[in-house]
Amino acid sequence: MISIRNLKKVFTLKNDSIKAVDSVTLDIEKGEIFGVIGYSGAGKSTFIRLLNRLEEPTAGEILINDERITSLSRESLRKARQEIGMIFQHFNLLWSRTAAENIEFPLEIAGVPKDNRKERVQELINLVGLSGRENAYPAQLSGGQKQRVGIARALANNPKVLLCDEPTSALNPDTTNSILELLLDINKKLGITIVLITHEMSVIRKVCDRVAVMDDGEVVEVGETYDVFTTPQHETTKKFVEQITTDEASEGSLSSILEKIDDQGELLQLHFIGEATHQILISDVAKKFPVQINILHGKITHTQTGVLGKIIIHMTGDPKDIEQAKQFIIDASVDIEVIQRAD
Repeated sequence: MISIRNLKKVFTLKNDSIKAVDSVTLDIEKGEIFGVIGYSGAGKSTFIRLLNRLEEPTAGEILINDERITSLSRESLRKARQEIGMIFQHFNLLWSRTAAENIEFPLEIAGVPKDNRKERVQELINLVGLSGRENAYPAQLSGGQKQRVGIARALANNPKVLLCDEPTSALNPDTTNSILELLLDINKKLGITIVLITHEMSVIRKVCDRVAVMDDGEVVEVGETYDVFTTPQHETTKKFVEQITTDEASEGSLSSILEKIDDQGELLQLHFIGEATHQILISDVAKKFPVQINILHGKITHTQTGVLGKIIIHMTGDPKDIEQAKQFIIDASVDIEVIQRAD
């Protein structure tokens, strides 16, 4: 669907050259939601603007539906952009137009007859959940409603690709979830390919099939979202994953746990796959081995393709029995991290 080869973007400021995007090569499959994550300055915003040539690449090649975007003339590019919708972080709405008129605007530019425009606008208003608000101006809409207008406008010309530039970073958590659910619904109903950039791993976790991690203009890791969560390779990826698998409350709780438990047994952290795995496994261990297990903390993380879990347990008993119990857990494909062991 989207093929990117050796894509580069260099900005020149006075005598300095800044590589915003450096030799990126990626393939994005038809119908998938592909995430691009990176910290501020990683190059992700520049990258997504290169895909529809809002930024001109310094070098490299972009193919969308076998059409070489990087070689198109201005007139051909204008037509090609009708099949590449874009959602912006700060909505980019026309404040003098109503919600319906904002959605209609790209159809006007494309020369669609008025009756057809009105029909299409109503379809989109229903799709994004704005019925009853079509005559409201942007100043009369909430942030989530403005973004719904932006999504509907991006879909006006039935694009095959939807580019999302930090679509939820200006929204509160509840509104963010509703917008992400809308994007998932649109992806399923329309089969549209979505490329989404963000600095929030929670967004990647909730909606993306695959993810690329950018750092200093380069893609440093790419893979299935589930695989990236379970086995992050690059240090930048590991930091992002920690945003989801660790929280401040659990870190504080761990400090309290370490203060309160005695010097017997071992304090273990188990990393497992599957929502019920920890319940069944702990029960089996308690039945098979003469050890005592106290579950101290647990956290479950859901991705589009699976469930990840982390629990902290305190295991006491004879050291030999503890070692046998730990090996049983490892044999069940659960990773163990020893946090504290009795001397």
